[in-house]
Amino acid sequence: MNFNLTQIPTRTQKPRTYGLTMVMDKGMSVYEARNFCSVAAPHVDLVKLGFGTSFVTPNLKEKIAVYKEYGIPVYFGGTLFEAFIIRNQFEDYIQLLQEYEIDYIEVSDGSITIPHSEKCGYIEKLTKYGTVLSEVGSKDETNIFPPYKWIELMRAELNAGASYVIAEARESGNVGLYRSSGEVRQGLVQEILTQIPDEKIIWEAPQKSQQLYFLELLGCNANLGNLAPSEVIPLEAMRVGLRGDTFHLYLNGYSRFKRPPKNNPAS
Repeated sequence: MNFNLTQIPTRTQKPRTYGLTMVMDKGMSVYEARNFCSVAAPHVDLVKLGFGTSFVTPNLKEKIAVYKEYGIPVYFGGTLFEAFIIRNQFEDYIQLLQEYEIDYIEVSDGSITIPHSEKCGYIEKLTKYGTVLSEVGSKDETNIFPPYKWIELMRAELNAGASYVIAEARESGNVGLYRSSGEVRQGLVQEILTQIPDEKIIWEAPQKSQQLYFLELLGCNANLGNLAPSEVIPLEAMRVGLRGDTFHLYLNGYSRFKRPPKNNPAS
């Protein structure tokens, strides 16, 4: 950090296995990626080339090389994996991973229906080629999984070889873990945490209120994903109590400086 402050919580250090920040790149140029890395690289653990953008992004190899230069692993969005699967091109997908030297791999079934045993089979096969991130949850806001189903799927996919499970929320943060308003399904999250270790879950949390919920629940080293590039520095400040939302989380003995609660007109 740039200067000394006491009572700053301890962040895990890169290369992190916990306390991850995953960023979604939805089509940045090579120049933009380099500018982004020059500021945010110390705080970014993974970059996902969102959904199928890697198919249409110019100078893709050059951009991947920029992220690698800064020590940031890159992977293709799960939607691209599904696009290959639905076209019966799984072997072509493996060749694609090798051609672009991608060693983090997302397996998802948010847009198509894959029998779960088959999905676990893909996870098991892909562990031979890299670190597998397995996404759980549907992109369809009408397809709401009960908590026991999330737990069952997550446990099976971790057992199949996934290093992390990603809790689905889409880039907008209004499905899966969240209601259409973006509100966290708190009961769902807390039920999942009774059975699945939090260090093995990357919570997609593109909205600030969602990030705050997980930081308050799990601490500064919660695994958070689907961050917009412009939100990385603000998130890191919030993680360590240097944003208004988390300012008092880690302070001891400074209660006299806390703002009094607002008067409730109804009281």
